[in-house]
Amino acid sequence: QVQLVESGGGLVQAGGSLRLSCAASGRAFSSMSMGWFRRAPGKEREFVAAMRSGGTSFYEDSVKGRFTISRDNAKNTVYLQMNSLKPEDTAVYYCAGSPYSYNLRNSNGYPYWGQGTQVTVSS
Repeated sequence: QVQLVESGGGLVQAGGSLRLSCAASGRAFSSMSMGWFRRAPGKEREFVAAMRSGGTSFYEDSVKGRFTISRDNAKNTVYLQMNSLKPEDTAVYYCAGSPYSYNLRNSNGYPYWGQGTQVTVSS
């Protein structure tokens, strides 16, 4: 089993920045692929970013150039640096983990999930 705990959400003005963290325990973190998803009010959960164990990363188009996913295997933590935030980025953000390196844009590719952290961007 893997436990994931997100932190770092909050309220920020448009154009501001936040860094989300996700601490993992219970499995060899360095061998896992990690992803970030979000669910805005009234919408389906959507893919934001992911990083394979080898460091390859990819992003949803609307966050490219603004968000950066990174990981620190020594700390068993994955991060999502969010810059130039927009009101449409408002959502609950979820961290997810997978022992696989494929199907990472889909939520069904991840067996492990955190509880979510709220990000609210005011205009």
